[in-house]
Amino acid sequence: MSGRAADRLKVVLNHLDRSSSAVRSSFTSAQTVSYHHPRSLRYTLDTDVLSPEQRIAYEENGFILIKNLVSEEDIDRFRAEFERICKGEIKVPGLLAMKDVAIAKTEFVQDQKAVSKLQDFQEDPELFRYCALPQILKYVECFTGPNIMAMHTMLINKPPDAGKKTSRHPMHQDLHYFPFRPSDRIVCAWTAMEKVNRQNGCLVVLPGTHKSTLQEHDYPEWEGGVNKMYHGIRNYDPSHPRLHVEMEKGDTLFFHPLLIHGSGMNQTQGFRKAISCHYASADCYYIDVNGTSQENISKEVKDIATKKYGADISVSFEETWALRGRLVHGERTSL
Repeated sequence: MSGRAADRLKVVLNHLDRSSSAVRSSFTSAQTVSYHHPRSLRYTLDTDVLSPEQRIAYEENGFILIKNLVSEEDIDRFRAEFERICKGEIKVPGLLAMKDVAIAKTEFVQDQKAVSKLQDFQEDPELFRYCALPQILKYVECFTGPNIMAMHTMLINKPPDAGKKTSRHPMHQDLHYFPFRPSDRIVCAWTAMEKVNRQNGCLVVLPGTHKSTLQEHDYPEWEGGVNKMYHGIRNYDPSHPRLHVEMEKGDTLFFHPLLIHGSGMNQTQGFRKAISCHYASADCYYIDVNGTSQENISKEVKDIATKKYGADISVSFEETWALRGRLVHGERTSL
């Protein structure tokens, strides 16, 4: 950290008037989240990229929004690749194409309207370019350190709600899906591929919940059905302050894997697209989730792997992640 930044950080951390109005950090053009000054910084590293104010905002809230980070040209290329995949023009090994539970029950049409999410696109060079964009990685390093693994990739194509409210994503913590730790060295980069607002189902976050522990997750009991692997927290405080993160095309949200978040219905006629990658320090390690709250998702993932690769091939939960992980910066030291 430069001397000037260090001095600014010291001033902010040792602010004399702690009883005065809280510092405020703007995350969207219309909304703000307040925070108080922590005494030490646990969740970010000194890389001279984040300002002291940004580091403290992430410390207190568990997320930070970087405006206009990914170019329009790159996003348009990702969109074109998505359409080619959905039309069957490209076959990507290991790619999982998911459909909304309501739309999947109607007549299948071979175009982008049938697919609500592409998952695990690490074998597609064009889409995986997103995970290695220098402007993304320079921020990722603030959370993971220099040895960076891209562990989980998604392109979300949230469909117009079919009347069953199935386009919602229940409130959850991403760490529920991950058998590696420590959680503080994991971060998600989530980039809007078009304007994202409350009408088309923007992300909803509960600021500060990254400071809690991993909660028990399962499928919510929703009348219209729930999409595959859309687990939600069994019990969370519905009165906790929440923020609807409205974003412009190219804006990128970085957030902690314990941050409770979800998304609302897409109430428009168009599809809402975003591309994301979960990164982890290559120094992270795998854990045994048997006997923990993650055992249910572990079994579900292994069942999917069995259907995909055949019953004669036994793949552990940890191995499904090790196979998908790709080094994008530094050295692959553990993961």
